Amino acid sequence: MKKKVVVLTGAGISAESGIKTFRDADGLWEGHDVMEVASPEGWRKNRKLVQEFYNQRRKQLKSVVPNEGHKALAELDEHFEVCIITQNVDDLHERAGSKRILHLHGELLKVRSTVDPSLIYDWTGDVTENDKCEKGSQLRPHIVWFGEAVPMLDKAAEITSIADILIIVGTSLQVYPAAGLSAYAPKFAPVYYVDPKPKLNYELEQAKNLEVIKDKATTGLRYLVDKLIKEK
Repeated sequence: MKKKVVVLTGAGISAESGIKTFRDADGLWEGHDVMEVASPEGWRKNRKLVQEFYNQRRKQLKSVVPNEGHKALAELDEHFEVCIITQNVDDLHERAGSKRILHLHGELLKVRSTVDPSLIYDWTGDVTENDKCEKGSQLRPHIVWFGEAVPMLDKAAEITSIADILIIVGTSLQVYPAAGLSAYAPKFAPVYYVDPKPKLNYELEQAKNLEVIKDKATTGLRYLVDKLIKEK
């Protein structure tokens, strides 16, 4: 039976593909205050701005490709039962070939109804004010905004609780509740934290078997994946 590897990924892994993160620029995301484009308040205030912002992010996503970090994680699938729990809304893990991916904060290439959250649609192009769900309500980005519940959190905790190995990469470990997921990992499970500027949060400070790899995602994951395959 293959060992279960759970990987928690954040914006840092996609940044190496050219996708900008708002946390690198004092709360600005592509020049916008995040609360203008990633909150229910921003949506209520200016729907047109929010839709255009995500239309541009979809266009940008088409111009980038998975990097060596994404590819290294996909390679792990050949040797372990891998589940990636990502805070990222892009599809770079999918495009790299990973099979089991849980998106905590939604997906850029999906939209949903504003009156029925269960009505979710694949969407690769622009969204306009004329695009409605089957119940006649405006479509919105399928993104978990600040102040909204994280629907997949319980599932993510359940997956993490049965990990044989936990990998954390590309995340500052400052955005809760996602940052607290490592606390659900079994006490015996080795935990690997890949980050060029590692800063441990409370949950990781409690980890019994923690190894910090002070490197960026692409090269750090290449080293780690080779190590895990060799030692399995």
